[in-house]
Amino acid sequence: MKIKLLEPLGVGKKVIDDLSKRLIENGHEFEYYSEKTTDIEKLKARSKDADVLIIANNPLPNEVIRSASNLKMLSVAFIGIDHVGQDECRNKNVIISNSAGYCDVTVAELVIGLTINLIRNISKGDWATRSGRTIAGLIGNEINRKTVGIIGTGRIGRKTAELFRAFNCKLLGYDSFESEEAKEIGIKYLSIEELLKESDIISLHLPLTKETKGFIDGGKLSLMKETAILINAARGPIIDNDALANALNEDRIAGAGIDVFDMEPPIPEDYPLLHAKNTVLTPHVAYASDESIYRRAEIAFENVYGWLVGRPKNVVKY
Repeated sequence: MKIKLLEPLGVGKKVIDDLSKRLIENGHEFEYYSEKTTDIEKLKARSKDADVLIIANNPLPNEVIRSASNLKMLSVAFIGIDHVGQDECRNKNVIISNSAGYCDVTVAELVIGLTINLIRNISKGDWATRSGRTIAGLIGNEINRKTVGIIGTGRIGRKTAELFRAFNCKLLGYDSFESEEAKEIGIKYLSIEELLKESDIISLHLPLTKETKGFIDGGKLSLMKETAILINAARGPIIDNDALANALNEDRIAGAGIDVFDMEPPIPEDYPLLHAKNTVLTPHVAYASDESIYRRAEIAFENVYGWLVGRPKNVVKY
């Protein structure tokens, strides 16, 4: 089998050599591209004759997959697969495995960090201190005993709920599929409207699909409390971000912590959220820690090994 890693995974070459060693020892051909490209023709050339491709979050559109005549399996060192040409994968019966679980803790911890920053004014306090100012206007709130709404109760949503539970929070949840594990954590499922109305802190953990694009629109934002904050470390287009910027600037909600946008950073200067009030913004970093980046590389290769021996892992239904 020809197995190709089309982009860097954020780990050193020695790690890639160690992870690919078993492939080579078992007679497979492995090729690693250490520079990322979004050029369609270059991606086609790299994918040529590959039986298995490994990628992270680099786009792999339908056109590239169509040209990869031997492609049978795709291992994605990421959780979401919205950057993959799923139509052509479906046409070619390509198995897609993701790296579920690699960043559950990492994302959940950033959600907590964004929440604390917003409600305790940490970034504003840093600026005030460096500017010779005082505590004036910086009195915040506690997380303790707040009502937290988790929208999307998959692995990351549940891990986030567990961390909020340590702050004695009341946990509400919304998902199209109710999870018994989530209920065991203490999540009470409500309709999306009820959750938005009752929550003090709302954290999004939905995948990006045709159904979830624009899911949090102006109408849903209008249901939130004026004192509530919204955290998005899932996918940017799940929110109508122009409507969110308007809601923030009109003080219809108290704040937002946003790690994901309608495009990958760098974000253009005229993007409304960059100028919205009471925001803490990070450049799609929620998934990234030294520990999680290593885990995702490890899982991506384990997915390939599993498929090769007839025991595929982390297969995504798409």
